[in-house]
Amino acid sequence: MGEYEVAPEQMNYELSQKFYFEAAHTLHREVDAEGSRRVHGHTYHAQIFVRGRPDPTTRMVVDLGLLRREIEHVRDQLDHRFLDEVPGLGAATLEGLCAFIYRSLSRALPNISKVRVERPASGDCCDLDSATAIMD
Repeated sequence: MGEYEVAPEQMNYELSQKFYFEAAHTLHREVDAEGSRRVHGHTYHAQIFVRGRPDPTTRMVVDLGLLRREIEHVRDQLDHRFLDEVPGLGAATLEGLCAFIYRSLSRALPNISKVRVERPASGDCCDLDSATAIMD
């Protein structure tokens, strides 16, 4: 390697895993208040990003089996649910979903760098950057 080259094991990598869920909710807001307060549903796409250097032994930033298993636990709490009744979620906004997913996964996956939740039909998207996340 040249003088300024960095070995691949010294680089940071970012992996991601997507998952999908269908859910219903209500919202209490000022704009479009009546429509938002009615029960309505969405198809959500979520993506979990994990950043770090590969483990010297496994050469993995994260075991994708572990990542998928932990995501499935969260997905089970959200998929085909009435989000207003999910314990610990709070307001079922895109921001609230990002925070809930981050809190649910961060103990088992401490190197989460970002959580993204989208509603593709409406083009809405929210990213939670864990570098700036302040969680209760």
